Amino acid sequence: MLLQALRQAVLDANLELVRRGLVLYTFGNASGISREDGLVAIKPSGVPYESMSAADIVITDLSGQVVEGSLRPSSDLATHLEIYKHFPNTGGVAHTHSEFATAWAQAERPIPCFGTTHADYFHGPVPITAPLTSEEIAGDYEKHTGAAICRLFDELRTDRVPAVLVAGHAPFCWGATPSEAAHNAVILESVARMAYYTIGIARDAAPLAQTLHDKHYLRKHGASAYYGQAKDEDK
Repeated sequence: MLLQALRQAVLDANLELVRRGLVLYTFGNASGISREDGLVAIKPSGVPYESMSAADIVITDLSGQVVEGSLRPSSDLATHLEIYKHFPNTGGVAHTHSEFATAWAQAERPIPCFGTTHADYFHGPVPITAPLTSEEIAGDYEKHTGAAICRLFDELRTDRVPAVLVAGHAPFCWGATPSEAAHNAVILESVARMAYYTIGIARDAAPLAQTLHDKHYLRKHGASAYYGQAKDEDK
């Protein structure tokens, strides 16, 4: 069986989305990529999570052709592939229809950064794509969804917000691994919920001061990050 470790990592990421309450029934999907092999592992389409095994994870190439697996890959495969092609440091993608993040996507509004929880993970608002045109929807819909995400980040010129809201649809998140992508999806839902409550309490709430936003993001992700333990520190 090809890419057994990656298959297991992708299965674990999918099950994490379930454990954290981010998906219902067969909604959502997570994937991972082996850059060395040029292959992607992704959840099969419409298969219940409770019966899924690593052997069910589908392996495709970067053109979307199935290389190994008897099941059809997720219908969102083409969107995942566009993200992998556009963001070379991405190793995993997670897509959910989690309630609060999806509500922001349906409202077609970016999620502002109101506090340090958001700033710890996203260096800026979580952006929203432009709505797809009728022609894009009628054509290769999932590929056009990925292209809309990539166009948006070309305009924003940032690699410090590993998440996006697709207008009228739902969020996609990514990371260095499938596990990290799922982790970012969990955090995204949390900050989406807090932002919703914040504007419910104070509709005119101001975004977090940029200096504090920068401090919290860079202490975890900057060149001189000091949050947590050194990765090469002796145990």
